[in-house]
Amino acid sequence: MARSSKIVADFDAAVAGIPDGATIAFGGFALPGSPFNLIAALLRQGAKRLTCIGNTTGGAHKPRNPDIGMLVENGQVAKVICSFTAAPRASDQLPFTPFYERGEVDAEIVPQGTLAERLRAAGAGIPAFYTPTAVGTELAQGRETRVINGREVLLEYALPADVALLRAHQADEAGNLRFRRAQRNFGPLMATASTLVIVEVEEPILPAGAIDPDDVHTPGIYVHRLVHIPPDGIGPGRKGDAS
Repeated sequence: MARSSKIVADFDAAVAGIPDGATIAFGGFALPGSPFNLIAALLRQGAKRLTCIGNTTGGAHKPRNPDIGMLVENGQVAKVICSFTAAPRASDQLPFTPFYERGEVDAEIVPQGTLAERLRAAGAGIPAFYTPTAVGTELAQGRETRVINGREVLLEYALPADVALLRAHQADEAGNLRFRRAQRNFGPLMATASTLVIVEVEEPILPAGAIDPDDVHTPGIYVHRLVHIPPDGIGPGRKGDAS
């Protein structure tokens, strides 16, 4: 039996079928690894009541690339789980902020390392773990702690997602991914934590096996849909370069 292709025609086809109420993990650390083209397609697709997992709620600077903040402005988001809900400079106001202050969007702040570990735990089948991070802070109020080897630690739960939207530098037809430098960030963790993994790829998609196994950062078994970024997409060498 012939294996069905993971390559889809365009970004709209890539995000087709994402339902209302889905939990979506968005790769990226500022620009590197952010799936701007897939987010733009999700804006057109219009799925609502989304729970978004990401490092931030999006940027404040203009011109803006498609990000979680635009999904919030478009009325598609019910909750954001992230490490930063505020801009690094007090003079900047993120698009997310007024929606949160009006109670239209919920938010859960997770320390950055804990966010990564909760994703890793989900991918590894570990339901929960203890960490000293956030003990004694507002984030730990009302939550389970215990003392292990004389140190108080906080219970954190795994963070699975229905969908991951990622950006990779290279992919082959089998879905094996290679990220470029800082672009890797949350990508491999989100891939293993998610049921459906959709990836926009900067370079033309290669024949299966063309990427050296030592250079594969996410094995193809975790990847379901691939779309190559066309010349008119948000890609390397152009405004909004995410590499």
